[in-house]
Amino acid sequence: MDRSLWFQAALLPDGWATGVRIGLANGRIATLETGVERAPGEADQGVALPGMTNLHSHAFQRAMAGLTEARGPSDDDFWTWRALMYRFLDRGGPEEIEAITALAFMEMLEGGFTQVCEFHYLHNDPSGAAYADIAEIAGRVVAATRTTGIGLTLLPVFYAHAGFGGQPPAHGQRRFVTDLDGFADLTARCRALVAGLDGAVVGVAPHSLRAISPDELAMMPALAGDGPIHIHVSEQTREVEDCLDWSGARPVEWLLANAPVDPRWCLIHSTHVTEAEWRGIVDRGAVVGLCPITEANLGDGVFPAVDFAQAGGRFGIGTDSNVQIGAAEELRMLEYSQRLARRGRAVMADPQRSTGRALHDRALAGGAQAGGAAAVLVVGGWADIVALDVEGIAFAGRAGDAVLDSWIFGAPRSGPIRSVWRAGREVVTNGRHIARDAIQARYRQALLRVLGEATA
Repeated sequence: MDRSLWFQAALLPDGWATGVRIGLANGRIATLETGVERAPGEADQGVALPGMTNLHSHAFQRAMAGLTEARGPSDDDFWTWRALMYRFLDRGGPEEIEAITALAFMEMLEGGFTQVCEFHYLHNDPSGAAYADIAEIAGRVVAATRTTGIGLTLLPVFYAHAGFGGQPPAHGQRRFVTDLDGFADLTARCRALVAGLDGAVVGVAPHSLRAISPDELAMMPALAGDGPIHIHVSEQTREVEDCLDWSGARPVEWLLANAPVDPRWCLIHSTHVTEAEWRGIVDRGAVVGLCPITEANLGDGVFPAVDFAQAGGRFGIGTDSNVQIGAAEELRMLEYSQRLARRGRAVMADPQRSTGRALHDRALAGGAQAGGAAAVLVVGGWADIVALDVEGIAFAGRAGDAVLDSWIFGAPRSGPIRSVWRAGREVVTNGRHIARDAIQARYRQALLRVLGEATA
C-alpha cells in the first residue's frame, strides 16, 4: 500500500460515514475502513468527497474570461460573443494553447473537479491549414493533462458546416473544420495519445446539428467505439428557429427522432426544450450537460432542471467557456437560476436530501456517466478524492449534508478545498496545485504573446 489517509467523515455510496481511513495503492483505493480512530501522528485530512467530473469544457476559452464584456453597437448575445471568440482564434499556436489549457485544468482541480470532458474542436492552425500531425493540438491537451494530473475524457469534435442544411463553413470556423476521413484519423490518434493515462477515456463530439449533416452524424456512434458521445443542442432560441426552418422539427425533437440517443449520449445545454423533449431525454437515459455559469454569462436561458430531475432525468455540470471554474460555483448557480425562474427556495432538494446533497449526488452520477469514469469512493475504484477543510468558520457546527450545503452556499471561494488526490496522487495541497507557480508563469507569457499579437 502506498499510503493511508484518515478523514473525519467521507461521503460513500451509501451515505456519510465517520472516522474513515482510506488506503491507496497503484492509484486506486485499496482499503476503506469506517468508524476508526485517528492513529497517533496520523494527519486529519478533513471531510472526503468523491471527485466530480466536469462534463463540458473548452479549455482554450479560459484566456477570454473578462475580455468580452464591452457592449457592441447592437444588443449583445451568444452570437456576438461567438464572433469575438472567432477573432480571438486568429492567433495562438500549440504552445499557447497548451499553456492556457494547463491553467484551466489546474483551476479545475483546485475547484473540486478530478475529471474533465474536454470538448476539443481546435484542430487547425490559425490560417486554417492542417498541422503536419492531425492531432497536434489534441497532443497539447494531453500534455496539459500530464502536467496537472487531472483525469481526461477527450472528445475530439467533428465540425464541418456553418449552419443547418450543410452550409459551407465560414472563415471564423477554419480552425475547427475537418472531414470524416480526417476525423477518423484524429480519433485514432487521440486513443494512442492517452495510452498510459490513468482512467483516460476517448469519445466523440459532433459539435451541433448546425455543424454536422445527418449522414455525418450517423457515422459518429461507430467512431465513438465504447466511448461517450457529446453534442451541443438547443442552446439558443435562434438555433431552435433555424432548425425548424430546416427540418420542421426542434433540435432535441429532431435528434431523438433521427439519432440512436441512449445512455452514451450527453446533450449539452438543451436549454430550450419542450416537456415532450425533456421527457424523451429521460426515456432514453441520456445525460443533459448543464453549464450554469456560462449559460448565465451568455444569456442562454434556463433549462427546466427541477421538473427534469423530479422525473428521473440525469444531469451533470460543466464549466464550458471557463469564465469561472469551480464545482461549488456551478452547483450554486444551477440552484439559484432555478429559484429565480420558479420564485421559490431549495427547489432542487428532495424529501431525502438537502439542496446541496441532492445537487452534488445528481451531478456526480451524471458526470460519471457522461465522462465514462466512475466517481465513487469504493475499494478498487480510482482514488479521486476531494478533501474539504471543515475547520473554517463556514463549517462551524456542521455535519453530514450541512457540510455540502455550507460548501456550496456559504463558504468563501478560497479555502474550503484543502487537498485533492487524482488517481492516488496528491495534486492539490493546502488549496494550491503543486505546480501552480510554473503553470501560471507559463500561462502569463502565453497570454502576453496572444494579446500582444491582438494589439500589434
